[in-house]
Amino acid sequence: MTSTQILLLVIVLVVVVVAAVAWQASRRRALQRTFGPEYDRAVAEGSSRSAAEQELRERERRHAELELRPLGPGERERYAQQWRAVQEQFVEDPAGAVVAGDELVTRLVAARGYPTENYDDQLAYLSVEHARPLGHYRDAHAIFQRGQRGEASTEDLRQALVHYRELFADLVGTDVVHPTGSAAGTAGSAGVAGTPRPADAAGTNDGGRNGFAVNGSNDPTGPSRDAAARRSASDSDLEENSHA
Repeated sequence: MTSTQILLLVIVLVVVVVAAVAWQASRRRALQRTFGPEYDRAVAEGSSRSAAEQELRERERRHAELELRPLGPGERERYAQQWRAVQEQFVEDPAGAVVAGDELVTRLVAARGYPTENYDDQLAYLSVEHARPLGHYRDAHAIFQRGQRGEASTEDLRQALVHYRELFADLVGTDVVHPTGSAAGTAGSAGVAGTPRPADAAGTNDGGRNGFAVNGSNDPTGPSRDAAARRSASDSDLEENSHA
């Protein structure tokens, strides 16, 4: 083999290696765009980056086999009404509202065409098109489970509804869950419930935050003040405690 042939072979090999690296980097960027924070989570929990990426591609393959469907306008409004009922239920029954919120989100997920029999599978399917609010859904589900054991405070339960709402809005449509131009919106509390904004005293004298009492331990009036604080809570209170 002549020196010229060797040089050409080296050049070809370099081009092949560069192309392979570029192709791998392109596939990685595509996964990162699709899964966002779920990509980082999968890599952190996986045995290696390549194993995590293979698992994410498997999610995409399984997701492609689903027969997903959008909601019609009437369905979207019905689900929005049901969400408003859940938030209103929180006033007198925080634990029951979280249970109702969990059931409502599960029904919505099923209505869109996702399997709901297994929680982990449900997360995997949702991560392909709804990765952004998936951390919220995990947090909500964790609080829901603590609530079932009687280990969640009123503040925890309120946070659960904050988290459930993120996935709910992503699935049903933010414009339905957070309508604009309503009386609630002009009052500064645009969103689901349409209840008035809490008075300043509701958030400063009852041992709670943002108009939701955590418990009655710091309030001489006990449970009645706790209920009153919850009753005055607005959708904007939930907004202030939502994280990306």
